[in-house]
Amino acid sequence: MRELLGRRLSAVPYDPLTEEQREIRELVRSLASERVAPRAAEIDKTGEFPWDMVELFREHELFGLPYDEEYGGTGSGALMVLVAIEELSKVCATTGLILAVQELGSLGIKLAGTAEQKQRLLPRLASGEWLAAYALTEPGSGSDSAAMRTEARLDGEEYVLNGGKRFITNAGVAHLYTVFAKTDPEAGHSGISAFAVEADSPGFEVGRIEPKMGIKGSTTGEIFFNDLRIPAESLLGEVGEGFKIAMRILDRSRPGIGAQGLGLAQGATDYALEYAKSRETMGKPIAQHQLISATLADMETKCEAARGLLYKVGMMIDEGAPDDELTKISAMAKLYCTDVAMEVTTDAVQVLGGYGYMQEYPVERMMRDAKITQIYEGTNQIQRLVIAREMLKENRAFLLAGVG
Repeated sequence: MRELLGRRLSAVPYDPLTEEQREIRELVRSLASERVAPRAAEIDKTGEFPWDMVELFREHELFGLPYDEEYGGTGSGALMVLVAIEELSKVCATTGLILAVQELGSLGIKLAGTAEQKQRLLPRLASGEWLAAYALTEPGSGSDSAAMRTEARLDGEEYVLNGGKRFITNAGVAHLYTVFAKTDPEAGHSGISAFAVEADSPGFEVGRIEPKMGIKGSTTGEIFFNDLRIPAESLLGEVGEGFKIAMRILDRSRPGIGAQGLGLAQGATDYALEYAKSRETMGKPIAQHQLISATLADMETKCEAARGLLYKVGMMIDEGAPDDELTKISAMAKLYCTDVAMEVTTDAVQVLGGYGYMQEYPVERMMRDAKITQIYEGTNQIQRLVIAREMLKENRAFLLAGVG
C-alpha cells in the first residue's frame, strides 16, 4: 500500500486547482499550442492587433472567466484567470495580455459600479463583444497619479472631460475605458474620480499608437478627451473616490501581469530545455554539461517559486481577502514573477547561444516581451516601495520577545 501510494503521489504533483479548473487549463493549453503558438511570430512581426485571437477567446468563452454567471461569465474566479494568462503567455505574451487587460479594464465596474452599470456593461465584456481598457497614466503622471491634468467638470446632468492619457493598452481597439480625471484639481489624490467612458462618445479621440520593443501586437497609445460629454451616471463610485478605486483595481490586476511574466519565463524554460536536450557539443547534449544544467535548474526553480506566490494571491482574491492584505502580496507577486521573467528569458537566450539571438527562435521575442512586465501596472521600483511601506505598518516585535 505504501509503495502504491508513493507511486501515485510521484505521478500526480501537488496542484491547488480543482478538477473543473484543471479541465479549463487543459482547454487553454490546447488552444495555446494549436491555435496561438503558430501565430505568435507573425503577430510580433506585423505588429498588428490579433483580432483572430479575440475571436478565439469569444468562441471558447475565455473572456467570461473573470465574470460572474449573472453577467454572462463562467464565474471561474481570479486564480483561473491567472492560470489562463500564464498558459497563453507561454507561447504569446501579446495574446495573454488580451485577457489580462480585459480584467483590468472592467474591475472598476465590478468593484465600484452600480447595479445598473454592471447589468448594462459587464455582459458585453464577458462575451468579448466589447474590449476594455484602463486609462490612468498621463505624460506627466505615471507613478504620481496626483499630478494628472485630465479634468472632469459637472455641467448639469453631464460630465465634461478634457485632457489626455498615454501608454494606454488597447488604445484604439477598446470599446470601454475606465478613465480617471480630476473633479477637484486642487485636492490631490482626493480630487480624482473614476468614469466609465465609451469609445464612441463625441469628443473621444485616439492619438499615436506607439511602436514598441515587445508585445508588438498589443496597441499602446494616446487617447484624448476634447469637451467629451458623458452622462453623470458614468461616474464609478462616489466623487473623489477615484484614487482609492484605482488602487483597489491594481491590487487585483497586478497579478495578471505577474501571470504574463510567469508564462514567459516558463515558456522560455521549456523551450531552452528541449533545445539543450537535442543540441550536442563535445559528444553529448549541452543539457548534460554542468553549467547549462545548473542554469536550467535555476530557471525551473524560479518559475516554481513564482507560481506559488502568484497562485496564493489568486486564491486570496477568490476568498475575499481584505484590501489591506492584498496590497502587499499583490505587489510581491507582480514584482517577483516579472523579475523572474526577465532573468529567465535572458538565461534562455544564453542557453541557445547565437541561435537565441536570432528571430527564428522564440526566446528572442520572449526576452523582449518580458521587459515591459517590469514596467507597466506599476514599475517594479514602485512595487518595492509598496511592499516596504506595508511591512512598516506591521507589528512583528512579538517575534523578538525574549531575544537578547
